[in-house]
Amino acid sequence: MAARIVFSKRAYSILAVLVAAAMWVVFNVLDGLLFFSPVVNFYFPIPDDAIPGFILSIITAAAVGIVVSMNVFIVRSKLKADKSSILSGSTLGTVSSMCAGCSSVGFYLASTFGVAGVAASSFLSNYQFPLRLVALALLIFAYYAAHRRIVSNCKVAT
Repeated sequence: MAARIVFSKRAYSILAVLVAAAMWVVFNVLDGLLFFSPVVNFYFPIPDDAIPGFILSIITAAAVGIVVSMNVFIVRSKLKADKSSILSGSTLGTVSSMCAGCSSVGFYLASTFGVAGVAASSFLSNYQFPLRLVALALLIFAYYAAHRRIVSNCKVAT
């Protein structure tokens, strides 16, 4: 019901598509599947070991687009904002989904932070898939929280 309310307006649908497309590009650049230099190139066929991560990045990018669009709707509609609306589950889910895609940035961590960077890099590369699953679970929670907030403001008192 809440998705129907939000996405009945064309602007929110366009916002969701744009955010999802931007996140898809970011995830695939960080995973080393999409390159922009010297020309735009997508690593195809995708290696067998990268397929689950690629599918999960598509799902996560779509979820980020939906959640961000719903949160923009909530903020612009000035729906019952409580004290925790700034740090809601949707913000946490969005940030964590972006962070889970950063595991291929480990080389930068290692060169910048030395031993601590190597430890963080190895942790992120070893647990990239579970971290993405946790991020997706947080995004599902964020969707539920946004849905509940929209629906609770649409009820008519009897």
